[in-house]
Amino acid sequence: MASGTLHAAKPDGLRRRRNAPAHPEKVVTLDGVIRGPDLEGPYSEQTFAWYRTWQTAPQAQLFHATDWSRLLLLAPIVDAHFRRPSAAGLSEIRLNEERLGATVVDRMRARIHIDNASENDPSGELVQPHAVGSREDVLARMRREK
Repeated sequence: MASGTLHAAKPDGLRRRRNAPAHPEKVVTLDGVIRGPDLEGPYSEQTFAWYRTWQTAPQAQLFHATDWSRLLLLAPIVDAHFRRPSAAGLSEIRLNEERLGATVVDRMRARIHIDNASENDPSGELVQPHAVGSREDVLARMRREK
């Protein structure tokens, strides 16, 4: 009696994917455009900077009204987490941001590809990502970059 599945081994150990991707890859670019509604309310500078990061994120090119609504509903949780960090708050933030494509793995699952062609400025130098500072610093930097 044979052990295993009784299926013939694939040649050279190759495996084939049986299911095709459910949807095509979506390509977005690093364009720095501010999208979506403004965040209003008595939030901390960190929360405004967090929201601005989402407004200028390449994947925001794919957002619809429901995605912006999710971010606006998440803002109070983010703000509370900045004031008093908690595992429950961080878990909720992570879950919601995952759905919007926050990390490279999230974007791979959603088949979102960021075209890095615009990372180089006309002088050919690589544009370095910057750390998030105060809201005034972020707004001043964005004015300079225009």
